[in-house]
Amino acid sequence: MLSVYSDTYYMKQALAEAEKAYEAGEVPVGAVIVSENRIIARAHNQTEQLTDVTAHAEIMAITAAASHLGSKYLPDCTLYVTLEPCLMCTGALTWAQIGRIAYGASDEKRGFMLYGGKSLLHPKTKLEMGILEEECADLMKRFFKARR
Repeated sequence: MLSVYSDTYYMKQALAEAEKAYEAGEVPVGAVIVSENRIIARAHNQTEQLTDVTAHAEIMAITAAASHLGSKYLPDCTLYVTLEPCLMCTGALTWAQIGRIAYGASDEKRGFMLYGGKSLLHPKTKLEMGILEEECADLMKRFFKARR
């Protein structure tokens, strides 16, 4: 049984959000934000549904977490996201001063690691990569294979 407080557990929660995006015809990216071992925000991509290019899972989760905490800064929070954040989301995460980012699959086309990596993040932000990487990558592959 998974510990409720493990990276694997929280990434599985993010994957559940990504599945919601998949079912809605959105690029299947899911995110959760955790504070004090509690999920305070859940989100998935909604760019098609909202006709908003900024409606990425990370942006939606940051907004929900900030609202929950009543603060625009998230230094004591961890973002779990199924796909490496893009530059837009990385900028928002930097401004939010997120304490930690844990992502699943790498994004070899638009991921922030291609453009400067960790140097783009707030100096105090910790970074974990590859959590449930295979499961996260498989969902993306399944989505794009069905589209082609």
